[in-house]
Amino acid sequence: MVVEFIIRWFHVLAGLVWIGMLYYFNFVQTEYFKEAEATAKADAMKKLAPRALKWFRYGALVTFLTGLGLLHFVNAFANTGVSALILMGALAGTFMFLNVWLVIWPKQQIVLGMKEGDGPAAAAKAGLASRTNTLFSGPMLFGMLGSQHLSQMIPVSTTGFAAACGLIVLLQLNALFGRMGPMASVVGVVHLSIALTGVIWALMAYL
Repeated sequence: MVVEFIIRWFHVLAGLVWIGMLYYFNFVQTEYFKEAEATAKADAMKKLAPRALKWFRYGALVTFLTGLGLLHFVNAFANTGVSALILMGALAGTFMFLNVWLVIWPKQQIVLGMKEGDGPAAAAKAGLASRTNTLFSGPMLFGMLGSQHLSQMIPVSTTGFAAACGLIVLLQLNALFGRMGPMASVVGVVHLSIALTGVIWALMAYL
């Protein structure tokens, strides 16, 4: 269907923008700010970061909305494996979207001096939410791709699906109330995202 294809095209395109900016913030900008001279950092925070955050948050918005649109066309419940993988990925993606608009953007406005608040505390909250989104990016992509390419090989049980979603919920609670832990380093969050994807695969396939 033409409409479905157009929505899917925008979904993938916006997703590339969103996750590309997410990786830029976590792998490039944050690490640069740790080493940048004060004047260079101040200039980047004034001119670069707000532009990047605009593409970041609206990329997330379009990805989320087009994802909702695609659920109207995908008969996910015709296959248990497909439905479980899509819903697991959608859960991770929904938390990522909410983190962008309800945590990262409001806190970054404080960090960038766009509104008043406790800068260091805001930076810590935004950083934890951003690292959690990076953590979730692996499982989210696994759900998207797996629903098309692995669903026949994963006879997902209700228990496995519930366990995988429960794990994602617990990690989201950590994003709101917990600590950074090993996600503090780029290597740590990348390894954890890959490991989380493997754990979720194992839970859904074998539990």
